[in-house]
Amino acid sequence: MKYAVLAPAVANTTADPQWMLAFARHAEACGFESITVIEHAVVMSSYASVYPYAADGKMELDDSCPIPDPLELLSFLAGGTTTIGLATGVLVLPNHHPVVLAKRVASLDALSGGRLRLAIGVGWMAEEIEACGAEFRTRGLRTDESIDVLRALWAETGPTGASHHGRFFDFDNAMSYPKPVSPQGVPIHIGGHSEAAARRAGRRGDGLQPLGVVGDQLAGLLALMRQEAVSADRDPDALEVTLGHSVAKVTPEKAAKLAAMGADRLLLALTPTADLEAVKDELSACAERLELSAAVSA
Repeated sequence: MKYAVLAPAVANTTADPQWMLAFARHAEACGFESITVIEHAVVMSSYASVYPYAADGKMELDDSCPIPDPLELLSFLAGGTTTIGLATGVLVLPNHHPVVLAKRVASLDALSGGRLRLAIGVGWMAEEIEACGAEFRTRGLRTDESIDVLRALWAETGPTGASHHGRFFDFDNAMSYPKPVSPQGVPIHIGGHSEAAARRAGRRGDGLQPLGVVGDQLAGLLALMRQEAVSADRDPDALEVTLGHSVAKVTPEKAAKLAAMGADRLLLALTPTADLEAVKDELSACAERLELSAAVSA
């Protein structure tokens, strides 16, 4: 099992450079596999869209909560760490032009030594997506095509470059360098709670990060992902599954149960606090319970 930690945006700390650097270095020293950061390009002070992970339809973040650009934040953390993985969770793909995003992602991956994992989603806040220039109703189709564009530009195409002709993006002979460290490109994991997300993961992704899904619904999504992978002539066993949990409550026994359900990675959320020493203590206690430090020493 791999254990990632979610940077605590709700504590208003992710734009504090000293706080985040100390947090990242401590997580790395404890033996956590990766750090995950969220994205909202903009948050509307008034929105009609329904946040699907809360009963009242409103997300827990304040409208004025500082949410740095995830790739800029991960680039900063990459320069202050050496081994810990760097992940988005999730980047709202329809907000980005994939040709520009391909260069940004590949650059960060190359400069960090291949430590990046790109978890993407289609987004839920229509007002945000439309402010970024995309149609909300076609965001799923745009996301699928954007993944294809990313992979085409990351692939080694020789002197002719990459070409793509789709509904939203069209180009010929595009040379995009540097390439990601892995010849397969940066791993793309699909975040979401819908059957569409599971199908997308099976057909185009390297993994699935189901959000707010448990029990039979989770089992159904994982089965659908695997079925779609087989239909697309892809290896379902190569796809990773990342499930959420709490830093304070996770135990080896709970991790084993989630592994039996198909989890390869647990994304752990911290108790919301800006108290850096309390956060460090929580990470240290979790790492000790899970024997992560012993694994690092070995």
